Amino acid sequence: MSADGPDIRSEVAPLATVLLHRPGQELTRITPSNKDELLFDELLWLEHAQREHDAFAEVLRATGVEVLYIERLLAEVAADPDEARALVARHVTDTTCGPQAVGRVRELLLAGTPEALVDHLIAGVTLEEVGPLDGLVAAASAPTELVLQPLPNLVFARDSSAWIGSGVVLSPMHHPVRRRETDLLRTIYRHHPRFAGSPVWFGGEAREHYPATFEGGDLLVVGDRGLAIGISERTTPSGVESLATRLFDAEVVDRILAVDLPKVRAAMHLDTIVTQVDVDAFITYPQMTASLACYQVMPAAGGGVHVTRAEGLMAGLAWAAGLTHARAIEPVLGSIRAEREQWNDANNTLALAPGVVITYERNVATNEILASAGIKVYTIPSYELPRGRGGPRCMSCPIRRRHGA
Repeated sequence: MSADGPDIRSEVAPLATVLLHRPGQELTRITPSNKDELLFDELLWLEHAQREHDAFAEVLRATGVEVLYIERLLAEVAADPDEARALVARHVTDTTCGPQAVGRVRELLLAGTPEALVDHLIAGVTLEEVGPLDGLVAAASAPTELVLQPLPNLVFARDSSAWIGSGVVLSPMHHPVRRRETDLLRTIYRHHPRFAGSPVWFGGEAREHYPATFEGGDLLVVGDRGLAIGISERTTPSGVESLATRLFDAEVVDRILAVDLPKVRAAMHLDTIVTQVDVDAFITYPQMTASLACYQVMPAAGGGVHVTRAEGLMAGLAWAAGLTHARAIEPVLGSIRAEREQWNDANNTLALAPGVVITYERNVATNEILASAGIKVYTIPSYELPRGRGGPRCMSCPIRRRHGA
């Protein structure tokens, strides 16, 4: 592995390189009638969301972090005509847009620049953009209907992939509307020279895993040899066990804390209710974390996994992180304010270094509690982005941290 290659063995070591997706026209495809299907609660104002996302990226750069963008890396891969054709063939199929439209949609995507191709793959394609078509799909659909679905959740770059050590895991996503995201990341990691030779611990092959699903928002790299993984509405026990078995076999980690979360929207992923903010400190949402069932997962002597019940979340996190003790920063707010700030991802912090995090500015009380606990807090504007139900950690995929710095 090169000195500047991927390396993630901590949630809080100084962040060196991060992968983002700047929201684009895919957000304008969300309507009142399709927002539930696309996993959004509200409609976002694109231009404001972009300004807030740009402010996020500027804080990262100002603190010495290299910012990469999914769409730019993908366009660089698609500059190779053979790679472009293969990419389009995987995403524009009989099943995604119908046999009669597939040829025309592929022609549309391949006729433009690599950047335009990527924009179409992310923003989707409507029938009127393709032009007049025969066939049942065209006959039974309005011109403004999408013949290739958009990927508005790509802004939450944490979910589709996660780096552990020098390698990556590619997420078998729970909802069908997000599964194309994983292939875009697989394409980058497999074909962009930036990631040449990086091992893929899980998900290198494009195949159906459901119901054994897991998503990166449920995965915390809490220590050099340990993880915490949420069992959530999107990450299943079979998904966690499948990933754990693969990681143990590759000797990537040897301790995993599985945290059984409430299966509710407000606890969509583990990182919505707990994130690591210092080497020994985690911010938690006690209304949800106080009584969670947790399990210590380790390699079994004969292969597979061995599972025992953990003595609670904080003890389990300390065990996974290789610490003798972990401290909890627990916002003790009135029930109404706590619920409001939790809904706006108050606990979804991104660590820039030990004791240094990025948060949304709107979560004033939680940010004050973090500061009073000795955590330096950078805030970013947060009028539109929180409407997507994801915070700074959700929107970022760390590629490299400076371990030992």
